[in-house]
Amino acid sequence: MEKLTDEELMTRIAKDHLDDMRILYERYHQWIYNFFMQMIQDRDTCEDLMQTTFYKAIKYRKSYKGGKFDSWIFSIARNLSYDYFKDQKKKYVREDYSGVKEIREEHDTNEDIVKLKMVMRKLAPDEREIIVLSRFQEMRYLQIAELLGSTENAVKIKAHRALKKLKKLFFESVEI
Repeated sequence: MEKLTDEELMTRIAKDHLDDMRILYERYHQWIYNFFMQMIQDRDTCEDLMQTTFYKAIKYRKSYKGGKFDSWIFSIARNLSYDYFKDQKKKYVREDYSGVKEIREEHDTNEDIVKLKMVMRKLAPDEREIIVLSRFQEMRYLQIAELLGSTENAVKIKAHRALKKLKKLFFESVEI
């Protein structure tokens, strides 16, 4: 069972072999959790969203019609991320974080890392998503394009612009 591909496992799950989801969970839970952490940076919320992703994968298993499993489950995670940001729009998109020090995490002792996390929160969710997918999740532009329903060139342009904006914000931000 462990030797089956992700796609073969999901096909079995779609046919009500629900125990196989534990294998996919083991393969993908950390990747999805890390995506949420880079986007949201709240452990409890990220844990909840990661669990919800797998819950929805089981709930909507019959909608899986083949194709790359990682793109399918990541679409679920991405939609949950959008829903979260829609609910928290005022708090995470437009709030000014200058001078906010409480977002420091115990293990982040490097000032640049803390500063980067603060500046990442100033980006719009779609800009943050492109950076997280390309830089932190190390997805190729073509894979991101498939996931976003876009072209590889469009994703490259969006990534370039988001990185340029991030760089500008990073170097303009005041010392914390």
